[in-house]
Amino acid sequence: MSNEDNEDLFIEAGGVNWRYRRSGHGATVLLLHTLRTQLEYFDQIVEILDNVDVVIPDLPGHGESSAPEVTYSASYFIDSVASLIDRLQLREIVVVGESIGAVIALGLAARQHPSVIGVIALNPYDYGIRGGIRRSSGLANLIFSAMLIPGLGWIVARAGPPPILRKIMEGGFENHTKLKSDFIQLLFRSGIKQGHPRAFRSLCLEWQSWIEARNVYRNIAVPTWLAYSDSDWSRLDERQANKQLLPDAHLIELGRAGHFSCLEVPSQIAKLITDAVNEL
Repeated sequence: MSNEDNEDLFIEAGGVNWRYRRSGHGATVLLLHTLRTQLEYFDQIVEILDNVDVVIPDLPGHGESSAPEVTYSASYFIDSVASLIDRLQLREIVVVGESIGAVIALGLAARQHPSVIGVIALNPYDYGIRGGIRRSSGLANLIFSAMLIPGLGWIVARAGPPPILRKIMEGGFENHTKLKSDFIQLLFRSGIKQGHPRAFRSLCLEWQSWIEARNVYRNIAVPTWLAYSDSDWSRLDERQANKQLLPDAHLIELGRAGHFSCLEVPSQIAKLITDAVNEL
């Protein structure tokens, strides 16, 4: 099944009302976005990809998907995406994720979900005291530290006007011109939807769970591509530690880009996906 008009679709799964898009024909590729973004994050890549069936959801508490009152840990996101895969009856899928999306993809493979036949993990977000985004800039460190403070954290999570959001995200780019103003406005409008500030603060409070998610990487048995940008927030020793946990993984260097590689080097990511699908 595919939706050639690439319009928004909605489905209930795992206690979440998911927004997703589906288009194309061929091998099924599930795309999972970063923290604080949404399915439009992959627009440029979808335009390039050919001969694949692309499924892209808004993660819970992001975009136009609902934000249940739960704890937004890594395990919760993995459970939720597994429910979506089952609800959509996806089979033999390559899961491609960036940032938290990469950790979710690796987590699904580590649990040996029967539908997952391959994983492409772009700049996985599984490092850093109180969350790696604090390495983005002094402003990001200040805001995300304040978000953890009882009382104040709720206010900070709801604030974040577009200029502040842009400044924080720019710390994940080599080329700031790749971060478009209309995309920032889209993220701002989604971020103030009912329940979304609470969900995002909960995700940040659960920073330790994203690091602990690495504990099961050794259980991954499907082909895996582990890809890092030159200027991702992760450090060399953290990347090497993941490669040691995934000794059979293909280690890919994405070159001059930051944490948000799908916005900076979309053609390179699309080629990586195409090559991986063809290899499988």
